[in-house]
Amino acid sequence: MDIEKANQEAVERMMEARPVLVGLGKAIDVIPGMKDNLLLHAGPPITWERASGPMQGAITGALIFEGKAKNMKEAQEMVESGKIQLEPCHHHQAVGPMAGVTSPSMSVYILENKTHQNYAYSNLNEGYGKVLRYGAYSEEVIDKLKWMEEVMAPLLKEAIEASGGIDIRALLAESLHMGDEGHNRNKAGSIMFTAKLAPFIARVSKDPAVASDVISALGDNALSVLNPVMAACKAMSDAGHGIEGSTIITVMARNGTDFGIRISGLGERWFTTPVPTPKGLYFPGFSEEDSSGDIGDSTITESAGIGGFAMASAPAIVNFVSGTPKDALNTTLEMYEITYTEHKYFTIPPLDFRGTPMGMDLRKIVEKGITPRINTGIAHKDAGVGQVGAGLVRPPISLFQEALVAFAKHYQIG
Repeated sequence: MDIEKANQEAVERMMEARPVLVGLGKAIDVIPGMKDNLLLHAGPPITWERASGPMQGAITGALIFEGKAKNMKEAQEMVESGKIQLEPCHHHQAVGPMAGVTSPSMSVYILENKTHQNYAYSNLNEGYGKVLRYGAYSEEVIDKLKWMEEVMAPLLKEAIEASGGIDIRALLAESLHMGDEGHNRNKAGSIMFTAKLAPFIARVSKDPAVASDVISALGDNALSVLNPVMAACKAMSDAGHGIEGSTIITVMARNGTDFGIRISGLGERWFTTPVPTPKGLYFPGFSEEDSSGDIGDSTITESAGIGGFAMASAPAIVNFVSGTPKDALNTTLEMYEITYTEHKYFTIPPLDFRGTPMGMDLRKIVEKGITPRINTGIAHKDAGVGQVGAGLVRPPISLFQEALVAFAKHYQIG
């Protein structure tokens, strides 16, 4: 077994993957293995009993949206009785930000990796604040989800198809040169995304007022491109997964209770540890005491070499997650210490267009005692409240040590 050769193959496949947004469809129709009684969620597997407040809130809201429950009590009974099943998005080629809950009748973006012909999926982004993915499920949250499903999604579906597809890898590469890092700062990317879709939305819409509303919803939401970006990163990361002998981490994900990783050379096995609590900036009236544990699949961006790993491209992000521009620069420089290579297509202007740190190597993380740096949104610990801030987090070294020991045992090393 040649670990170096395996790792080179894994990162090469991830970098050469070219994810293109090709469509939009109902989750029940397009996500592999999706069922009418199934909800997908962020992170490794979880039960209702162990789920965090925001995860329980998002599950409740999704079941209210689906017309299957009226309140949290009914939602809990349905999940605990087995009438509703819970499975990770990652088990179905999908990803979702924060709680990541995706229900059967929600529309999802369809990303095709044109290089390797694998697909990935993610739901639509609601914007900031009191939204489902942060565990809110009030009437206004459900009403917005219904508008997105009944008005926005059909128009987006037609517009995406009329566009012939949007190359998200190319969009990401450009947005990194415009002050984004692809995870929590997507202002440039969202503007470009809206600009690419707007002419087609206007062309296919039968009602100018509806077209205006949808374009405004996309353009006013600085995270509108996050979900297709996450699906693109999932398609890229999946291209490098399952390489025999590879120590590259292809998945990092959190469900509010557990922080989980998957290793390319160890198949579908999860390694988990209790989630840390983010350190960051809080909205007025909130503090760290209100914070849920870290949550979301959005760390797929770091797995693909952007997000927290590309913070040097986005010094202004510190206004959102705390710190200084120098901290952003140093974060990226530190991540070169634990990655296998530098990205061919994602480059950082302030570092003389050096490629972003690419391919988290389990061996380097353990050897150097440096764990991945992640920037993240912060959800309130109680269901129904929503977003209360944003910050930075890093998982404990013990998680990676456990995974490396398992790798050594699996391959009978040492």
